[in-house]
Amino acid sequence: MLTHNTYFEGQVQSIGFTRNGLRASVGVIAPGEFRFGTAAAERMSVTSGMLRVRLEGGEWFSVPAGGYFEVGANSSFDVEAVGGPAAYLCEYLGSP
Repeated sequence: MLTHNTYFEGQVQSIGFTRNGLRASVGVIAPGEFRFGTAAAERMSVTSGMLRVRLEGGEWFSVPAGGYFEVGANSSFDVEAVGGPAAYLCEYLGSP
């Protein structure tokens, strides 16, 4: 089953799915800065474009296509698509 989520007035959209018992989503982030909260730990892989990322309490860093970053459970992070939209794969680590 697929689920569609829209955030920030349509500026971030994702399609959620489950594969091999693990939840994941794929999506696109329009240019702009956005803050997300997490319930489960996540691995965010950038599949197209580039994201600037700031983990809770940290400094900004860049993640180009082919790179990834991980976020702990019950945390938050900021993202900014750089130079145009960016696409991602979000894997929920250890999700049932």
